[in-house]
Amino acid sequence: MNYEYKRKNIYKEADEAALKEIDAYAEEYKKFLYASKTERGAAATAKKLAEAKGYKPFTFGDKIKAGDKLYFINRDKNIFLMRIGKNDLEKRGIKIMVAHVDSPRLDLKPNPLFEEGGISFLKTHYYGGIKKYQWTTIPLALHGVVMLPGGKKLDVCVGEEESDPIFYITDLLPHLSQEQNTKPLGTAIQGENLNAVIGTIPDKEEEKDAVKAAVLKLLHDKYGITEVDFETSELCFVPAGKPRDVGFDRSLISAYGHDDKVCAYPEMTALFDCDSDDTIISVFADKEETGSQGVTGMQSRVILDVLDSICASLGANPIVVRYKSMCISADVTAAYDPAYADVYEKRNSSYINCGASLTKYHGARGKSSTNDANAETVGYLRDVFDKAGVIWQTGELGKIDVGGGGTVAMYIANLGIDTCDIGVPVLSMHAPYEVISKADLYSMHLAMKAFCEA
Repeated sequence: MNYEYKRKNIYKEADEAALKEIDAYAEEYKKFLYASKTERGAAATAKKLAEAKGYKPFTFGDKIKAGDKLYFINRDKNIFLMRIGKNDLEKRGIKIMVAHVDSPRLDLKPNPLFEEGGISFLKTHYYGGIKKYQWTTIPLALHGVVMLPGGKKLDVCVGEEESDPIFYITDLLPHLSQEQNTKPLGTAIQGENLNAVIGTIPDKEEEKDAVKAAVLKLLHDKYGITEVDFETSELCFVPAGKPRDVGFDRSLISAYGHDDKVCAYPEMTALFDCDSDDTIISVFADKEETGSQGVTGMQSRVILDVLDSICASLGANPIVVRYKSMCISADVTAAYDPAYADVYEKRNSSYINCGASLTKYHGARGKSSTNDANAETVGYLRDVFDKAGVIWQTGELGKIDVGGGGTVAMYIANLGIDTCDIGVPVLSMHAPYEVISKADLYSMHLAMKAFCEA
């Protein structure tokens, strides 16, 4: 008997049939990811996929019953997918899976449009944790909505089609960057300089800010937008383009927004594919990258309202149900990167191609701002995954005192629900283009499916 803990490389263990399943699943994921660059996009895409599976809209106060497949969309940015089982809620609880679908990006400021040096720009305010220098000199697309007078909503997506223009943030040429080169990476590019180029052709009839005037005329003629409409918009720049395979063996995927849609998609497909008589909820959350505040974040009461509504409709005590429930906080973790080995503790890191990573705690330094799942929860999940033949691993987010990070796990646990983090390891996390393993992606799906069916 082998008493040692050893990670397994999925590609060493997989047969030809499993390899085909991994690749086929990855292709569908890439389609989802490309259609879901913002939380609004993810909620809309999930709705379409759920409706194709027979899910119906839910509103508070609806009477529900065993066998119902429902979805609830919160402000177009946060979606709950619910499958109502026939098992007793007070005995079995509810199985909950939560992943966030917001990702670091560049939001437009309320008054973003200006002209300088014959170039018109849009000013941005970055959202979430980014390395600012990574967002210069890459193709950007503009996504979001604009609220026009009278309540009309205009959807915006420019830069994704081959025929679309893209947008661009400049950087200093090396011939003139001697001073810039001496600055730390964190300060070499200032947040106030993340301004995207949007036009250079002047309006012939204007003397001052003629390029800005021409852009405003173009926006009004094509979209009906005036400058004041930016104040009632949610617009952001994200990296343009589709997900791409990485490497000669095509084992990896490079794309914007893996964090955390690479966990959101598997929890959704697990819900769709599982065979279970339990009540199961898959949540796509918003605002995780900025602290989970607000009406669409996991610190809001919305999840309690959903849980309480299910309990009320089925005649169950919500307190008892919460204490019988379990949640997987499905969020990514850092993959060991040998190029930066000094910030990782090798024995307790997650590795590419070794499966979804069960993470007992996140946080920083002395486990600050973390859930720290209890041994009973971790042990239960280990048994579930092992019984289902899921290849998985465990790890921390880098060395102690080097940094740290958090997830929504603690907010769910604060409701009295046993919660543990499980996620896909990511290279270059929070970069405009992150990298994940197709095998780890599929392992995450299998882990979520095993959880649903346990």
